[in-house]
Amino acid sequence: MPPTDDLIRPFQIDAFALRGRHVRIGPVLDRIIGQHGYPEPVARMLGEAAALAATLASALKYDGIFTLQTKGDGPIGLMVADVTSDGAVRGYAQYDADALAGLDEVGNSVPKLIGAGYLAFTVDQGQHTERYQGIVEITGATLAECAHHYFRQSEQIEVGIRLAAGRTESGWRAGAIMLQRLPLEGGTESLLAFDGEQAAEAQDDGWRRSLVLLGTCTDAELIDPNLDSDRLLFRLFHEDGVRVYPAQPLEARCRCSRERIENVLKTLPADDLQHLVVDGKVGVTCEFCSTFYEFSPDEIETLAALQR
Repeated sequence: MPPTDDLIRPFQIDAFALRGRHVRIGPVLDRIIGQHGYPEPVARMLGEAAALAATLASALKYDGIFTLQTKGDGPIGLMVADVTSDGAVRGYAQYDADALAGLDEVGNSVPKLIGAGYLAFTVDQGQHTERYQGIVEITGATLAECAHHYFRQSEQIEVGIRLAAGRTESGWRAGAIMLQRLPLEGGTESLLAFDGEQAAEAQDDGWRRSLVLLGTCTDAELIDPNLDSDRLLFRLFHEDGVRVYPAQPLEARCRCSRERIENVLKTLPADDLQHLVVDGKVGVTCEFCSTFYEFSPDEIETLAALQR
């Protein structure tokens, strides 16, 4: 049985040569947020970040890790969400609880929660490949508007994005829909029926129409656990002939391990390693999944000996 939740659903509106992605994250997001117990504004913003990361990652051809990161001078100083090419999602946020408590109702306001700073997208395909990174100044009232700004400034690609995250009776959920305008060359049968400028005008009209339809999608629809992907896409775009493709499943999976932590500790000078010792032991907590790793005195001595 095909998945109905925690998925990325590619789709296309052939009539106007438009490509899209619909992301639904339910239990996966609830697990990520539950590992930290974030305050509601932080959880909501991280949920939108995870949905946006999954959406953008699915539009790329890569074998590795796609990372979305924000860094600002607001209460949420740092936020990271990453997605592997096989659908493993994780995320975390660093925040100032006192600064957050001093705010009035903030909703999903980027200026109030993240403040001034930057938004970065990174694609890492391993140590033997060149890492790609795009960075722009945070500009926009919401995370979706910040992503629009990135594409206008850095990629010069026409996209439309809707994001939402919130707590439902079934737990934390997030959703996203992205529309992307494809090059007219090679077009579709309906566009090929026109010549030259007429084809461009037809696509322009279709693009504007699709953006208007996307704008009618509510936050409640994006995170409704009872409204599956196919029904939502049909509700929005059926008049123009939306075609869906097999979904990619998503899962909450961290990449931390005891071996990885050991490898990091091995790179530390012996003096720095000793400064981490508390009651004779070194404890390390993964920022993403909150798993705690503890190293005994003998293990610490062995690691320290490697630095001598």
